[in-house]
Amino acid sequence: MRRREFIRLAGSVSVFVPFGLIAAKAGVTGEVRVLASTAIKTALEALAPQFENAAGQKLLVTYGASGRLKPEIENGRAFDLAILSASVADALIKDGKLVAATRLDIARSGAGVAVRKGSPKRDVSTIESLRRVLLEAKSVGYSETGATGQFLLAMFARLGIADDMKPKLKLSQPGKTSLQALADGEIDLNIPQISEALVAPGVDLLGPLPPALQVYTVLPAAVATSAANAHGAKALLDFLRTPAAVSVLKAKGLEPG
Repeated sequence: MRRREFIRLAGSVSVFVPFGLIAAKAGVTGEVRVLASTAIKTALEALAPQFENAAGQKLLVTYGASGRLKPEIENGRAFDLAILSASVADALIKDGKLVAATRLDIARSGAGVAVRKGSPKRDVSTIESLRRVLLEAKSVGYSETGATGQFLLAMFARLGIADDMKPKLKLSQPGKTSLQALADGEIDLNIPQISEALVAPGVDLLGPLPPALQVYTVLPAAVATSAANAHGAKALLDFLRTPAAVSVLKAKGLEPG
């Protein structure tokens, strides 16, 4: 069983803290370089100060679509911990870029329907209502590298509207996300991960996809095989499993593990 320590916070109650955090705080200081999916950005930004205070480690995080970060890792980018989609993480483990024994599912993110801020509120809670909204949209944002985009065409086919939707699909421009294009009025509708849409400026989330169509993107974390600060990376893994971290994940539209 993983060793844990019993400590008392000043002016508070006694709590259990993962031993890895205490060890990092006591013996190792430095920087933890993280490559992370944008789906977990707002949660990690909120959690960073807590981790840095508990572990004595500075977080340096680069965010992006998992499919865009993967080639950077394959080309030798230096990092200590990756938090990416399951398919990308597993491929990198197979290629020897991530340590399989450290792989831990941190959270999962569902997909929703987003429109430009101020657009009419539409019902997307049922398959039929979603189908109507999609057919009435003039354009739908699409990213070939985003985890959500990977199942978009399959969903259209399941709804029986693949031929109708194909001319409406608009790929995001290099360096610009579909949510940014939506906010700028370049597209009418987008189907992003809920955690991203909730905080995107200029965007309103109509709601999650209907349960029968919902697909979750699992976000595992794993330590880099070439990590310069593997100790700090493992301390971050410990921290992301604490009740405090889980609470923040939920508040940011993510479901734990």
